[in-house]
Amino acid sequence: MASSATTAAPTTAERIRSACVRAGGAMLAVEGLNPTPTPVHHLLGDGSFAITAPSGGVLAAKVLTAGNTGVPAVLEMTDYAPLPLREPVRSLVWIQGTLRDVPSTEIPGLLDLIASSDPNPALLQVNSGNAGSDTTAAPDTRYALMRLEIESVVVADATGAESVPLGALLGASPDPFCAMESCWLQHMESAHRDVVDRLASRLPTTLRRGRVRPLGLDRYGVQLRVEGDDGDHDVRLPFAKPVDDVTGLSQAIRVLMGCPFLNGLRARGV
Repeated sequence: MASSATTAAPTTAERIRSACVRAGGAMLAVEGLNPTPTPVHHLLGDGSFAITAPSGGVLAAKVLTAGNTGVPAVLEMTDYAPLPLREPVRSLVWIQGTLRDVPSTEIPGLLDLIASSDPNPALLQVNSGNAGSDTTAAPDTRYALMRLEIESVVVADATGAESVPLGALLGASPDPFCAMESCWLQHMESAHRDVVDRLASRLPTTLRRGRVRPLGLDRYGVQLRVEGDDGDHDVRLPFAKPVDDVTGLSQAIRVLMGCPFLNGLRARGV
């Protein structure tokens, strides 16, 4: 999954950090239990994930009962393409570790810490006490807060699977455009098909016979998915250099399109 020396692309750790931001929900798997959805999955600076699970569920009770021993668990995050493609899953991330309850005295401070960078509405539904302590609220409206102490991180996509060291994950940052990527690609597909067609003209002739769709957008370039009769093909069109803001992104896309007016200048006489 490593990129070649001539194709600039996000590192695997950067892609995982971006997937954490984009994934609206994730699943928590524990042996012997049905997978549990977790609306909050936030990577903390100490190398653990803050996780939420229904406070009235079996998982919350199991983790609370386990105490400091914890419960082995796997957090699975799915990175879906923002468009209805034939194969919508771009990558899968599996984070294996030990799940432990967060002491009630630590919950308010941890919630504030998470909300400062990820104001997820589900944080407002977290119990202020220990997991499973709220017996009056419906189980599907309240959450218990837990920590997943990471032991391994693996990501898989169409090119294969790769393990990522925890240090690399902590040292990486999400792509600056990852939170806006879905809206931009959907808008490009629905309202600016001419942009997609111009980008498609950069593809090898053999790939232009299929249906070309926007697949990804990041500070390093644009990804296109070609849905052909012989299967799907993903192609990255790299920018000349990484970009960090919307102005730089707009200019980089115009360069890829072959637009001669890179700074938005009008042609003479127009």
